[in-house]
Amino acid sequence: MSTAQFTTGEAVAVDLPVARIPTRMAAFVLDLLAQLVLSGLVAVLLALLMRGADADAVQAADLVAGLAVVLGYPVAWETRTRGRTPGKMAAGLRVVRADGGPISFKHAVTRGLTGTLVDFSALGSVALVSSMASPHARRVGDVLAGTVVVYSQAPAPRPALAVPPPWLVAWAGQLDVLALPAELIRSMRGYLLRLAELTPVVQYELGAALTTAACAELRTQTPTQFPPVQILGALLAERHRRAASVP
Repeated sequence: MSTAQFTTGEAVAVDLPVARIPTRMAAFVLDLLAQLVLSGLVAVLLALLMRGADADAVQAADLVAGLAVVLGYPVAWETRTRGRTPGKMAAGLRVVRADGGPISFKHAVTRGLTGTLVDFSALGSVALVSSMASPHARRVGDVLAGTVVVYSQAPAPRPALAVPPPWLVAWAGQLDVLALPAELIRSMRGYLLRLAELTPVVQYELGAALTTAACAELRTQTPTQFPPVQILGALLAERHRRAASVP
C-alpha cells in the first residue's frame, strides 16, 4: 500500500496511505446504490404529495429532487462525518485536506459539484482518467477542493497545535492573528519546532525577534513579562483555532 506525506498547518509531516482506484470504485458503487434507494423513496413521497398536480410540475419536482439527492448525499455525509460517506466507511476510506486535516463544508461542496458536473460525466471516464494520471489518485474534484482520499479507519489526524498558556489566551484572542504574513507564520512555526535544537542564547534572541515582528504586525505592545516561546505559542494556537473554525 503506497503512502503520501502531508505537511500539516503546523509544519508536521504525516504519512497517510492513499486510496487507489479499485477501492474508491467499490465505495462509489455502494454510495450509488444508497443514492438510488434514496431517490426512489423521494420519488414515491413526491408522487404522494403532488397527486393531481400538473404533469410538468411533477416532472420538474422529480428533476430537482434527483439533483438534490445526487449532490446533497455526498456533501451532507462528508460534512457531517468530516470526510466519510457510507460507502467510504464500508471501504475504510476518508477524504482529507491536502495537509492531512479533516475537510469542511467548503471542501465537500467543491467535491460534490465537480463530481456531479465533471468527474462522473461520460460514465465516470473523467474521474477514472484523472485518478490514473494523478500520483495520489486525485480526481478533478479533489484537485479543485485541495483534498485526497486515504485509507483511514481511525479519525483524521489533527495538526500539531501549540498550546497557549492560560494567561495569554485572552490577550491572543483580541488580536487579528489571521492577518499575520505567511512568511512570518512559517518562521514562527519553524522556531517552535526547532526550539530544542537551539542554544539558550539563540532561543531567546530569535524568539524575541520573532515576537517583536509579530506584535509589530498586529500593532500591539509586546508582553515582555513572558518568554518568547509562550507568546509565539499563544499567537499560533489562536490562529489555528480561528482558521479551523472558518467553513
